[in-house]
Amino acid sequence: MAESRDLQSLDDEFSPDRIYCANCIHCKLVKHAVGSASQYQLRVRCDAGKWKKKLGEEKIHKYFTVVRRTLDSCDTYVPMGDVELFMKELRKNLPIRDELYSI
Repeated sequence: MAESRDLQSLDDEFSPDRIYCANCIHCKLVKHAVGSASQYQLRVRCDAGKWKKKLGEEKIHKYFTVVRRTLDSCDTYVPMGDVELFMKELRKNLPIRDELYSI
């Protein structure tokens, strides 16, 4: 139940001044292999290379957390549409936890 409250609080905290990475054309959904070769989990990455770890390696995030990824500024941000409407729909359709998929 705490997870649904977290999503509700994100609705309340929407800021038109922030850049929501999920609404950017560079935010890509990728399959991440786990367990056997026929299982995977969904992850998101920035194909513009804006998500980096301290040592320079690419950072990949869990799919269900993509609504939390924001930046104050980004020189490669290309919105995919109305950010508030897109984020509202995305929050409704995202899984609430990491899920395992089979091919």
